Amino acid sequence: METEKRLLLQANGISIVFGGLRAVSGFSCSVREGELIGLIGPNGAGKTTVFNMLSGIYTPTEGEITFWDSSGNVHAVNRQTPARLNRLGIARTFQNIRLFGNLTAADNVRIALHGLRAGNPFDVLFRTPRFYADERMMTERAESLLDLFGIAGKKDELAKNLPYGEQRKLEIARALAAGPSLLLLDEPAAGMNPQETDDLMQQIAFVRKEFALSILLIEHDMRLVMGICERLIVLDYGRIIAGGSPEEVRADPAVVKAYLGAADGTEGGSVC
Repeated sequence: METEKRLLLQANGISIVFGGLRAVSGFSCSVREGELIGLIGPNGAGKTTVFNMLSGIYTPTEGEITFWDSSGNVHAVNRQTPARLNRLGIARTFQNIRLFGNLTAADNVRIALHGLRAGNPFDVLFRTPRFYADERMMTERAESLLDLFGIAGKKDELAKNLPYGEQRKLEIARALAAGPSLLLLDEPAAGMNPQETDDLMQQIAFVRKEFALSILLIEHDMRLVMGICERLIVLDYGRIIAGGSPEEVRADPAVVKAYLGAADGTEGGSVC
């Protein structure tokens, strides 16, 4: 009998209200070690708002979020800053790309590696051997991550000059640089063509295995979601209306009617 994997994140009944508008209501989910879960639903369903609560940007009006770091220590996400959560092991990308456009691709990744430096301000000020060792470590790791996404050849280009699809990949590489155990991907395939989306599917599956990651992703490309996710959570107007395997969600009458197309199960264009 297979042993149940370690619990990594637990959200219990989280809700958030903005000026009387309940954007998310009673959202609960659990993420276990190594899982790849998709969060789907129409525009305005509250998906990014959920991510903002899980990553510490928003504080839930109600409910609790608990995260277990790689050492098994328990943390209340509600009481942590986004920077602190990143150091504990939660990294994310954004629906709208948030790179440092005037920095090179390599420097965008190096920024995320500063938390791994062994040196201190004294080492930086006096350029000690430890400072140069840190610089070599960050350069090598940044180039390795860029190579993983096929953009190492553009390490010295400004991020704003990269093609859109490569900017998406750079943002994921930067998130991985922080060494997370939980990666939140907010529409990673947005704006990509079918070939780029296929490549991204393979890369997400690879980094999940290579870095022993748990991944929670928001995505409107149903081919990507159905192709790589083991479990789906469906939101509508801030509430969970369905959950389960891709096959179970695909067959759920409410989901089929609202998001996937006609009642006969043929896919439509309502998830966009």
